[in-house]
Amino acid sequence: MSKSCKGFAMELVKCLSESDCVKVEKRSFRECAGEKSPSVSSECVGLRETYFNCKRGQVDMRARIRGNKGY
Repeated sequence: MSKSCKGFAMELVKCLSESDCVKVEKRSFRECAGEKSPSVSSECVGLRETYFNCKRGQVDMRARIRGNKGY
């Protein structure tokens, strides 16, 4: 994992671990992050989008030259 996306990944894991999807419904992180469930907060959805955009920027040649926007 690239260092520039690591902060986003850690924030996403922290947010998902505190959500009802993981706590109450006892689902895995992958299941909760992969779908738009009402038990996942809008903050987690925003973090997920930011993390995916960061990962997408790693394969974009223009972004690789300029560098990812990250922590």
